[in-house]
Amino acid sequence: MDLVKGLFEGSRLALARSITAVENEYENAIDIMKAIYPKTGNARILGITGAPGAGKSTLTDKVVKHYLDQGKKIGIVAIDPTSPFSGGAILGDRIRMNDLTLNENVFIRSMGTRGSLGGLSKKTADVVKLMDAFGMDLVIIETVGVGQSEVDIVKNADTTLVVLVPGLGDDIQAIKAGILEIGDVFAINKADRDGCDRLNVEIEMMLDLDSREVKWRPPIKRTIASKDQGVDELIDALDEHFEYLEDSGELESRRAERTRDEIIAMINEQIGRYVAEKIITSDEFNSQVTAVNERESDPYTVVNGVMTSVLK
Repeated sequence: MDLVKGLFEGSRLALARSITAVENEYENAIDIMKAIYPKTGNARILGITGAPGAGKSTLTDKVVKHYLDQGKKIGIVAIDPTSPFSGGAILGDRIRMNDLTLNENVFIRSMGTRGSLGGLSKKTADVVKLMDAFGMDLVIIETVGVGQSEVDIVKNADTTLVVLVPGLGDDIQAIKAGILEIGDVFAINKADRDGCDRLNVEIEMMLDLDSREVKWRPPIKRTIASKDQGVDELIDALDEHFEYLEDSGELESRRAERTRDEIIAMINEQIGRYVAEKIITSDEFNSQVTAVNERESDPYTVVNGVMTSVLK
């Protein structure tokens, strides 16, 4: 079938097959992305991230249902960790959103990280574009359970929701540099647990310590996703942030920066692939490695030689 034509006509099968082609880098993947690119840039992109066990998938399920009540068409990209040993992924996030799979206004795609660090798969941005071109009003990216440095989501989303939960170990984790600095909105989920007030105060303290001149102070909302409590207020905060982005012009600047980062990443990937396929498998490179190992040469000279041959 003509995947691009089918995708523009609303075929879910065409969307699924297009995502598979892009994710697995089939021969037609780049042609598909080139064809759909002019139709992208319309969907709002929401990133949901947070520590393992914070209830991201359950909260995502509730957020989606609230947006469905507003008549939105929603795409969900659920990222799960890939095993470094077997290469497999459980892709269990969608199990918690099982009743959404039958809704014709929702399309869920689970993806493994496939060795990528940062909480996302390296094909996440392309999958988001495909859902955007398909006509989704909102695309939600749910990351793997992340720690303090896996903050790739901020490069892919318009609004980043950081989900926290009381009682997850050392309180000082809440004010460490890293994942909390990327939040546009914070949700303290499982707010019926002990320690919720304390966590709320710690986040406020961290926000007070932020020396950057910012016009948007991230709000902190309390939710109990399993009981659908506090989700309406969270939706209001997410909508307010998107309106702020549009009114302030920051949405345009964020997306321009995202385009720049994406092009740079693609250049780096192409160079890396060329080096892997053309250079490090050669006999000459192996002999250079041996020379370095025997201290007849040094790694800096070898790297300079490789870069000279790649960029000439």
